[in-house]
Amino acid sequence: MENFKAFLKRKNIVISWKRYGIDALGAMAQGLFASLLIGTILNTLGTQLNVPVLIAVGKYASAMSGPAMAIAIGYALQAPPLVLFTLAAVGQAANELGGAGGPLAVLFVAILAAEFGKAVSKETKVDILVTPIVTILTGCFFAWLLAPALGKFASGFGALIMAATDLQPFLMGILVSVLVGIALTLPISSAAICAALGLTGLAGGAAVAGCCAQMVGFAVLSFKENRWGGLVSQGIGTSMLQMPNIIRNPKIWIAPILASAITGPLATCVFHLRMDGAPVSSGMGTCGLVGQIGVYTGWISDIAAGTKAAVTAFDWLGLILISFVLPAVLTPAFGAFFRKIGWIKDGDLKLE
Repeated sequence: MENFKAFLKRKNIVISWKRYGIDALGAMAQGLFASLLIGTILNTLGTQLNVPVLIAVGKYASAMSGPAMAIAIGYALQAPPLVLFTLAAVGQAANELGGAGGPLAVLFVAILAAEFGKAVSKETKVDILVTPIVTILTGCFFAWLLAPALGKFASGFGALIMAATDLQPFLMGILVSVLVGIALTLPISSAAICAALGLTGLAGGAAVAGCCAQMVGFAVLSFKENRWGGLVSQGIGTSMLQMPNIIRNPKIWIAPILASAITGPLATCVFHLRMDGAPVSSGMGTCGLVGQIGVYTGWISDIAAGTKAAVTAFDWLGLILISFVLPAVLTPAFGAFFRKIGWIKDGDLKLE
């Protein structure tokens, strides 16, 4: 047993929640962002501006989502070059066999393939042959074995959430908004979770609302301590920056969570805000305005499909209120009350 532990240590194979549930999951979201999401944005721009080259480039980028995710996961697992580059084929296989739930399949399969590849890396004199072959064969075997089931589970669970949101938009609007918003601030990837579940539609709109409540909420709530730099870094960067402060005083998290519990059902019941773009956009909030771009690309896709007549002023009003105005008003309002009763003190929200 000790020899096995020593081998894992020598190979930098760390079996832990942080390595797989935080590092790999977060990297997968970046790979998806750099391929499918950027490709969708470029495709939409090309369609709207009638620029064929942007449409073509967008399609190329979107088609590489599987390899991009797998390579990003390998990078997070600190895979050596031969393993890292070979994961492109593994990601393509897992994403294709996983169907609508491809991202979740890629996550599991790429982790397994990367760790097996790392285990044999530089163990033979013909490493240039052995390592890629083992990585590809292992990855494709696990893709064939696991990806269809993982894909069906992810897409089925996502479909259940979306159907429940359509049937119970008020309660599910609260639940989805709060939970996805919390995931965004935690050191895990809300974007990857939404992508893995294929979360779109009204549920996607609620997820966008929850993420915006956290990001814009914390940005405005902490303006006194962090000024303009904090407003930008949290408002269009990430509310995850507040995690050290949340650990020290969890009560500072209550205000944005309450705001998300309000904006979520407003998004689903009043504004009928749908996120019909790439599912990864549902978990991005105002990060680079990706959530808003995703909602807009969804509008355009729905118009092209004939399910939506046009983008209305009410659509824009809902998007602006849910994404920016309400989080910027509600969170500081709750925060003022919590400051008054002593739950939040000066300096509690100061970024390090």
